[in-house]
Amino acid sequence: MGKYFFLALCSLALFACSDGDLQIETIDFDSVSLQYCTAPATTSKNILFKINDNEALILELQSGVLNKGVVGDTIVTESTVPSQSQVTYRIFSDGVSKNYFCDDIPTVDPVVVDEVEAQDGMVIIETYADTEGTNFVHNISLSGISFVTGSGERITNLNISAFGEVTTAIP
Repeated sequence: MGKYFFLALCSLALFACSDGDLQIETIDFDSVSLQYCTAPATTSKNILFKINDNEALILELQSGVLNKGVVGDTIVTESTVPSQSQVTYRIFSDGVSKNYFCDDIPTVDPVVVDEVEAQDGMVIIETYADTEGTNFVHNISLSGISFVTGSGERITNLNISAFGEVTTAIP
């Protein structure tokens, strides 16, 4: 009788373990190009994103953070996360494309499997005029971005310091 109880206990332990929980080990978007649906503007919110197959890193810049700059100088602007700008990490059920973010009617597939919003950090934007003097170049980097999953895990192994570069016209 004792060995049947032990066998039943082991079977219960084997089937009771849940391996369905999604665990995010690392977020790496350094080698992925920055994309957007509409050209970035200095007077409105801007949605910028990076897609890495079935993952996306989405940055919503606060309105006005892409400043007009000063020709001949480099201006550094900071925006805190999450109070001013938002950084979101999504995992999808399948590969995702730019159309997912840009279509007027959202697609049904792929489905968002997991979404984590940054709880802390800073968006740093260095603005300077290009060599032709026609555009301001905005180099966007992320610093100290910290994601906390629904289960309370803090994700700190991030490789997203250089987010990307956008341009706006010099008025």
